Amino acid sequence: MKLVRTTVAAATLAALAALVTTTPALADAPSAQRLLQAGAAKGVADGYPAVVGLVRQGDTVQYAAAGVKDLAGRTPADPKAQFRIGSNTKAFTSTVLLQLEAEGRLSIDDSVAKWLPGAVNANGYDGSKITVRQLLNHTSGLPEYMKDAAFGLNYAGNLQPYQTFAPQALVDLALRQHAPTSAPGQTWSYANTNYVLAGMVITAVTGNTPAAEIQRRIITPLGLTGTTFPTSDPTLHGNYLHGYQYPGGLGAVILDVTTSDVQTFGPAGAMVSTADDLAAFGRALMTGKLLPPAQEAELKTTVPIAANSTAGYGLGISHAQLPCGQWAWGHNGAVLGYFSDWLSSEDGSKQVVRANTEFHLMAGTKGQQDTEQASIDAYCAL
Repeated sequence: MKLVRTTVAAATLAALAALVTTTPALADAPSAQRLLQAGAAKGVADGYPAVVGLVRQGDTVQYAAAGVKDLAGRTPADPKAQFRIGSNTKAFTSTVLLQLEAEGRLSIDDSVAKWLPGAVNANGYDGSKITVRQLLNHTSGLPEYMKDAAFGLNYAGNLQPYQTFAPQALVDLALRQHAPTSAPGQTWSYANTNYVLAGMVITAVTGNTPAAEIQRRIITPLGLTGTTFPTSDPTLHGNYLHGYQYPGGLGAVILDVTTSDVQTFGPAGAMVSTADDLAAFGRALMTGKLLPPAQEAELKTTVPIAANSTAGYGLGISHAQLPCGQWAWGHNGAVLGYFSDWLSSEDGSKQVVRANTEFHLMAGTKGQQDTEQASIDAYCAL
């Protein structure tokens, strides 16, 4: 088995364009909800402790839930409960940088070195040749720090839930992986390193942490009461779904990894949210509520992720044509114990959000495929 990075964006984006699905003749929210609910039940049968989600058509929201929120107490899964959203955090981070550009405080075509002199200057990498835009659309050419064997295994084993990491230390870990294999702007290659640096740029420009800026600019104005950006506390509080891990893959042993390190990913993947809040954020992002037209256009300017795929990557969000012919914006998030994703139409009128409460850092599992198929089928039914 191969250990993969804790986001499976590339694999999921490709799957969005490749899965075969049948679109129901009746297109409405109840039909979509039934498809998502059936997928949730299938996911639990595949071994997930819980699968939750929602479908939204206009102002009509319907929920799906199967399984239990915690295996010890056997409390039924609550579709309004919190979960770790992993790399769905990236859209929040990119939104802050685009807002800063709209305010004239930076340009996303500024070099990384302009704001972080010396931060990327080792092993052939040069921050003066990499732009903020290239960080946000993953064309910087920078390596993934999670590919460090010792670091990745410590995270996979949840051996350091309270460990602190300076952002620059994570960047340095990435730069040591290997020399550049492509010039900046040349190739799409997903790396959490990009968004650690993006968070560092936010701090350099504003003097505040990415968490503080996301709270002030997005969470509070949108009233996302179930959304937080933990920066030190690795525990969850209130109404939340427990996250679990099958060590090494699906098997008889399952571990509760709800308490897990948040500084491993920071602005690349540390946030906690709910299905309702992710839908509200996605709609606001899609419809220009968070960004003026120029920055909205930049957000949605995509680069191809693969030569044989219709999927493209914008600035913290992806775009793909589904087999039913419809297009969807969205992203996924995968951190220890949790896998989630969201799909939205261009106008924000149609949305599907889903979360699974098991992730063991392996992509392409049957549970992922079955529940992802259900999300796509539900979206196509709207």
